[in-house]
Amino acid sequence: MTNPDRIDDVDALRGFALLGILLVNTMAFASAFYGLELADPAFTGIADRTVHLVIALFFEMKFYLLFSFLFGYSFTLQMRSAEKSGEAFVPRLLRRQAGLWLIGVAHAVLLFHGDILTTYAVLGIVLLMLRNRSDGALFRLAKWLVILVAVAWGALGIVATLEPTPLDRPGILAAAKATELAFRGDWQAIISQHLTELSSVWVILGLLQAPSALAMFVLGLIAGRHKTLARPEENKALFQRLLRAGLWIGLPGAIVYAYASVEMIDSPVAIIGLSIGLITGPFLTGAYVGGVMLFLGTKAGQRLRNLLAPAGRMALSNYLAQSLIAALIFHGYGLGLIGQATPLTTVLIALGIYTAQLFISRWWMARFAYGPLEWVLRFITIWRAPQWRKPVGAR
Repeated sequence: MTNPDRIDDVDALRGFALLGILLVNTMAFASAFYGLELADPAFTGIADRTVHLVIALFFEMKFYLLFSFLFGYSFTLQMRSAEKSGEAFVPRLLRRQAGLWLIGVAHAVLLFHGDILTTYAVLGIVLLMLRNRSDGALFRLAKWLVILVAVAWGALGIVATLEPTPLDRPGILAAAKATELAFRGDWQAIISQHLTELSSVWVILGLLQAPSALAMFVLGLIAGRHKTLARPEENKALFQRLLRAGLWIGLPGAIVYAYASVEMIDSPVAIIGLSIGLITGPFLTGAYVGGVMLFLGTKAGQRLRNLLAPAGRMALSNYLAQSLIAALIFHGYGLGLIGQATPLTTVLIALGIYTAQLFISRWWMARFAYGPLEWVLRFITIWRAPQWRKPVGAR
């Protein structure tokens, strides 16, 4: 049975977010140097750096925030759904988060160490505990989460700049080459590499992404309470303000972050740029929300909604499918292209994957009520098998 509580604009935003997530994650699949303090020596030309600048400017540090905001918004939809069905919300949510965590662990071990689902699963429990706080208290929490994590990283960058330590270039090169060799291996070598990296990755996610993600969860919860995305006509002025704030605050901050992370990657100044990106990233993410919502209200926007919404309805399946396809392209059990594709080629690969997903999602959602993994997560959530196929004539 179709879900009458679904909001097409929320699904369209989620489908849009899949593009940014894919572009960033594919860059990580393509190069063992991604996230290190040294650029890949094989790709340091103007074209290569330009691609990295564009990805850092418009996509890094923004689209996981968009997903986080939508997670918080959807949290309120799940609360209303449980209320309508007469079922207790807390047990449902706990089962859902447990299922999400298990899927995330499998994703991290088998496909991509940069998995965000495990973080979302844990933060969802925190959001559950915050659900009865007032809007004002939640907004203050979100504000201070963003400020404090940015200040902490900024202070770290300043200390590192004032007391610099020599960059261990040979060590970084050796580590990157060892990682690349592992990812060119078989299943066992790749899983072993993922397990080796997981502890450090989870620490970084906890210190870098988790506070900002929780802040966006909270803002999404506030927006969901007021049905902001379900009432686009009433909230046009808000969307316009978000767009302006993103252009005046978010974009300049993103420029600083992008330049520092690409052109000054081997300098402690890159950490200061990161801190600026952390504090201004939510503004650019807000601009994406406002801009997309305003565009969806136009005639052309209706066509875009029809294209993006099916992908958003099965975002979990698409997210993991992106990792599977990228792994088959860049890892050793597939084409083994890690370290060989230029940044531009990598972007084109990502765009090809995304385009295919848009059309496959439209075909799938015309026939089925859930994406494959959405069905699994729904089963865990309600603890019974949901209807798989759509009834004849259902949207």
